[in-house]
Amino acid sequence: METEKIETIEGQQHQQLQGYKGTTFLRTCVNGLNALSGVGILSIPYALSEGGWICLIFLLVMAVVCCYTGLLLRRCMDAHPLIKTYPDIGQFAFGYKGRVIVALFMYLELYLVAIEFLILEGDNLDKLFPNMGIKVGGMTIGGRQGFTLLASLIILPTTWLRNLGLLAYVSAGGVLASVIVVASVFWAGAVDGVGFHERGSLINWGGMPTAISLYAFCYCGHAVFPTLCTSMKDKSQFSKVLLVCFLLCTFNYGSMAVLGYMMYGDNLKSQVTLNLPIGKFSSHIAIYTTLINPFTKYAIMITPIATAVEDWFPFHDSWFISILIRTVLMISTVVVALIVPFFGYLMALIGAFLSITVSLLLPCACYLKISSNPRSLGFELVAIVTILVIGSLVAISGTYTSVRQIIDHL
Repeated sequence: METEKIETIEGQQHQQLQGYKGTTFLRTCVNGLNALSGVGILSIPYALSEGGWICLIFLLVMAVVCCYTGLLLRRCMDAHPLIKTYPDIGQFAFGYKGRVIVALFMYLELYLVAIEFLILEGDNLDKLFPNMGIKVGGMTIGGRQGFTLLASLIILPTTWLRNLGLLAYVSAGGVLASVIVVASVFWAGAVDGVGFHERGSLINWGGMPTAISLYAFCYCGHAVFPTLCTSMKDKSQFSKVLLVCFLLCTFNYGSMAVLGYMMYGDNLKSQVTLNLPIGKFSSHIAIYTTLINPFTKYAIMITPIATAVEDWFPFHDSWFISILIRTVLMISTVVVALIVPFFGYLMALIGAFLSITVSLLLPCACYLKISSNPRSLGFELVAIVTILVIGSLVAISGTYTSVRQIIDHL
């Protein structure tokens, strides 16, 4: 196979996450949970408040559909022994253009997630240390903006590292962090006096596109699923890995959604940690735990993009060129984070435009293309076409709603 100019995200992560090599069933489950458990846990209550109690059904539906499309990716990999990554699937199905499209969506998703990390840092540090604005040369820098800049300066040196193996192992603590955040929110409601008294709304059709888009963001682990499958000692167990991961993550997401909505109802902010009472021990634990993930995962998110950019430059092995490119990428994400400081809306945009495409539409399209006789699929063909149609509608409506909300709040 001809060496491609575009390196796949999974290939990058396979080199960086050395623990993926020859993993057991249990370890693959942990890696899968880490891929699915991210900052989306913070906006799950907000998603429920946007759509009302009925939209919990869509959380379950999204989990089932994303688990199924994960299985479709596994079947696509069975079509050829050289298929190891997601862009490999795109190339096998649609040629070089398919590879480029898959890689483009994945890189863009990583870039926007990196921006989310910076917004998350600024919002939560401002919550911990309010009224910390400073004046520089007659210009006032607000607390949130200042903390965003400070966090970026601390994170920046980690982006200069080319071998992120150790950092990747540290980031695996994100699974534990997600559980601790849920436990802290429960403690705030049960012990710290917030209570669970809000009834909320049964349904809110106007907020449904935002809610579904946020749910899609929570299950956007498909970019690494082929790598997880490839790395397993016994690849036949990958279907069980998907089932375990989606069951546990859905339980965690559902618990956080119900707890947060019962505590704060329709007054929920884009991150539930911003609603927690100031000065309480549980609030500090939740926020400090939340702050860990960006510091450990930002570099992993931005490195595949940086490496792809470096490959287009002469002397791409130069340490100076590498640092320059990664610093420019960091500056660009900081600028966007300061201009568009809307965590929930940006997350909904990522979920609608990118996550639904990567997690729902592309797996179905590739599987239909690779299948020798799609008509022989019977009922499964109906299910796949339904996912493509509804997924496209949700992507269009969710993207429109998110962009409109961001523009309205600029």
